[in-house]
Amino acid sequence: MSTHHGTRRDGSPITDETVEALADEAERGYDVDELLRRRRGGRPAMGSAAASVESVRLDPEMKRALLLRAAADGVSVSETIRRAVGAYLKAG
Repeated sequence: MSTHHGTRRDGSPITDETVEALADEAERGYDVDELLRRRRGGRPAMGSAAASVESVRLDPEMKRALLLRAAADGVSVSETIRRAVGAYLKAG
């Protein structure tokens, strides 16, 4: 009897036979170029290099104003912060 190990994205069951077939495929090796062509990217690049994540502390009033501005502009809080920092740096 085959053991059920869960399901695939398409809902089909992962059985012992599925695991064996996948292991056999892996042992034969993969075409790296094909894998790279099919690769789904993560977040799109924002600039010339990987972006960094910075942390800031906001008092409740500033946080509320930030949320309201983001909603009014129809963009994310992160985008609102990027725009504000960009405008500040250009003004300086």
